[in-house]
Amino acid sequence: MSTESLERIARNKNVARAAARQLSMEQLHKLAEVIGEVIEQKQEEEHRRKEDDALKARKLEQIREAINEAGLSLDDLVGEQPKRRRGRPPKKNAKA
Repeated sequence: MSTESLERIARNKNVARAAARQLSMEQLHKLAEVIGEVIEQKQEEEHRRKEDDALKARKLEQIREAINEAGLSLDDLVGEQPKRRRGRPPKKNAKA
């Protein structure tokens, strides 16, 4: 089953009912179990992602505080930005 058909079933209850009519009760129960497991996994992944984002935000705040306490700015850390060359790069010599 393609992703498009799954999305279509998920968006429309009547389409889901029509698809479910083709399955036996045993298959429907198995499908419900699988979908429940997938939902649980997605929730765990989302929870882990949010925890990782919060940890990154805390670390970033600690780094900013340490920079401020040291009397530095981001410009002090980065230094001078490299100059960008404009225009096209030269063509390679094709007669080599």
